[in-house]
Amino acid sequence: MLDKVVSFFYNETVKKKRTKYEITTGIQTALEKSGHFNVAYMPQDDDYIMPTERYPFRPRGLGKIATAFWRTAMQLVAPVAIRIGFGAKVVGRKNLRALKKQGAICVCNHFNYLDTLFVREAAGYYRTYHTMGPWNNKKGLGGHIIRQGGMLPFSADRLAMRKLLSTMGELLKEGKIVNFYAEQAMWKNYQKPRPMKEGAFHYAVKFSVPVLPIFCTFQKGKRGNIRKLRINILPAVYPDESLPRAERIEVLRAAAQTAWRECYEQAYGIPLVYETK
Repeated sequence: MLDKVVSFFYNETVKKKRTKYEITTGIQTALEKSGHFNVAYMPQDDDYIMPTERYPFRPRGLGKIATAFWRTAMQLVAPVAIRIGFGAKVVGRKNLRALKKQGAICVCNHFNYLDTLFVREAAGYYRTYHTMGPWNNKKGLGGHIIRQGGMLPFSADRLAMRKLLSTMGELLKEGKIVNFYAEQAMWKNYQKPRPMKEGAFHYAVKFSVPVLPIFCTFQKGKRGNIRKLRINILPAVYPDESLPRAERIEVLRAAAQTAWRECYEQAYGIPLVYETK
């Protein structure tokens, strides 16, 4: 189904001279109408290394120095860059302060290549870690920076996943915030909240930590570029220990989804409505 959607809109661009923004919007609308909200329609580079148990989830030795360097560089450069490039502003810092030093799972809408920087700006350049697909473990300088910046990649390697879970537990006990993109796929500059998968909430229940929803809202220019970005930190939601495990996960997911929806409706002044067939 995805191949047909993508092929259709790319063929149409030849006939009607569509812009990249029009192509992207067309694909997103078609997927939205069909209810395929978690489809990764953007092409992925295969120039990556599948993480193994040797992946440095927590850098040691010289890796610590590299981590300190790149996190400091991000803290110095990113706030200015995203303010100039996107008009970014963080809203709701009191909701982060309410967590105090407690660890948490964060869920943020996935809409831009730089949205890890948006989460860092909101929740801390030294406090946040970011789960990602294995294809983000790229070769070269870019991959090095992402790794040292706190990437926690998933993997098809069983031993790597065991190490990832162990590391995640350690980080949460230390009061760190582990970010998930629970929609799974990135939809470039898509404004609506998409349905979240339960993975992030499974880990919140597993480690008995709250979920911190972050939802980014923004205006779009004529070419679809982001303006007046607002990084909204919403109140944390906590697992209800009295419920059975499966219900705890679903209640957490539903509460975070509701928080996103209410933020969307308040920010844009319209009800959340999806395109349907």
